[in-house]
Amino acid sequence: MANAQLNDIKGRLALITGASGGIGSACARQLAERGVHLALTYSTNRDGITKLVSELKEKHGDLRITVHQVDVGSQEQIERMFTEIDAQHGERPDILVSNAGYGKRITQIWDIPIEEFDYTINVNLRASFILVKGVVERMKAQRWGRIVFMSSIAGYGGGINGCHYAASKAGMTGMMRNLATRLAEYNISVNDVAPALIGDTGMIPNAAAYPEAAASIPLGRLGTPEEVANVVTMLVTTGYMTGQSLLLAGGLK
Repeated sequence: MANAQLNDIKGRLALITGASGGIGSACARQLAERGVHLALTYSTNRDGITKLVSELKEKHGDLRITVHQVDVGSQEQIERMFTEIDAQHGERPDILVSNAGYGKRITQIWDIPIEEFDYTINVNLRASFILVKGVVERMKAQRWGRIVFMSSIAGYGGGINGCHYAASKAGMTGMMRNLATRLAEYNISVNDVAPALIGDTGMIPNAAAYPEAAASIPLGRLGTPEEVANVVTMLVTTGYMTGQSLLLAGGLK
């Protein structure tokens, strides 16, 4: 019974970055189904987040759901978001899904400007560091927390993007593994999900956009945001799993 209680997430507060569409909104829907209060961020897609929130409030009227406009490339904007969460929820999140990401598809190093490298590292790697700093004190104090980073097959050296993106995602996995060992004593699990070729996302709008990509997947199709969210939900309800990078890639190596 005690162990079941450890993995009961009803009534917890989850912060999901990049929740206006794709993987982030799929995660929000699944956690709401389990009775989790939500702090959701978006960068530019106001219509997407507004639609999601009205759908969630209609289905789960008892949940606290707040929306925060944040460019996670900016430390100041992340800190402002935490101030808003403190005011609107009265607490810091118990669950962090660091999903907001950025990736401009430039495949060769000689074509990648240094500014592009810096911005990609800021959004994909530095933001996760700042977000963990914002939630970890509460998790530590209550001896319960779940942290999930959204990595990528690029972190393993694969994928359709260049080395700037690969470096940012591999950095997330390295940080995750280190944090998992440091935070285990506080009953905080830290994992990442490493998807490849997921449709209906910013990176790949649909199979028609990248027919060669879908053809390269052993399963013969793109993954769905819901399938990625399934793995995130499993991680936040399975505290015994920590320090793992889960490749979700339809059989791609």
